Amino acid sequence: MKVIYDTLSRNCSKSVTQAYSTSFSTATRMLAPSIRQDIYNIYGFVRLADEIVDTFHKYDKERLFNDFEKDLHRAIFDKISLNPILNSFQETVHKYDIPPNLYKSFMESMREDLYKKDYLSFEDYKKYIYGSADVVGLMCLKVFVKGDRQQYETLKESAMSLGSAFQKVNFLRDLKADYEELNRSYFPQANFEQLDEAGKKQIIDEIEEDFRKGLKGIIHLPVEAKFGVYTAFVYYKKLLYKLKKTPPMEIKSRRIRVPNYEKFGLLAKSYISCRLNLI
Repeated sequence: MKVIYDTLSRNCSKSVTQAYSTSFSTATRMLAPSIRQDIYNIYGFVRLADEIVDTFHKYDKERLFNDFEKDLHRAIFDKISLNPILNSFQETVHKYDIPPNLYKSFMESMREDLYKKDYLSFEDYKKYIYGSADVVGLMCLKVFVKGDRQQYETLKESAMSLGSAFQKVNFLRDLKADYEELNRSYFPQANFEQLDEAGKKQIIDEIEEDFRKGLKGIIHLPVEAKFGVYTAFVYYKKLLYKLKKTPPMEIKSRRIRVPNYEKFGLLAKSYISCRLNLI
């Protein structure tokens, strides 16, 4: 029966989330069961595309990506795929009427990672952030509001800002790995070699503004989504705080992390804040 395959597909997306991101996986578990699986389905899709361009170095990444993109569009059209990750993703796309421009923009940004190494203009930088992060926030928002168009339009700017904030924190945290392993530099105002305290402050200020806009939307999210999204928000804010306190030379020499014991504390803080309606 197909129900067995669909269950397997969903489990694959959940396993991908748990294997690749303990922080995102934890935040997703804080969502209501009614929407949790669909966020796993979205994450599984974006993670797989990202892995092709970031880690499959011994293979023909362009060909793999082209095949994956064709399979994506075929999965959406056929409403089934022999790729279990795409099978679960198409299920969520149809369930919440996620518009094609969102996942197409995501794929465009991922394709850039095949050949583009530097983002020298803010226009290119913002376009990449939109495709790689903002649209992921919008796809998740479609799930959070359960397809409610009015609520989606009200919260979309905040969702995009939150997606931008998460992505930019990742870029700053992974500055060393992106430069040394992938030969990439995303920040037009300060690449790896040029990063100094002034450049870092400019990046931090930009991210803090994104967080400020993102929090406005979290406050108005449905109860099923608020705790999980706020948990991710608090974690990334803590990571940004650590990056803010870390000298540029140290950021360029090691990956800044939030220890597990601190993550548990942040989870408790998030729970209390949501439980007491403090956000």
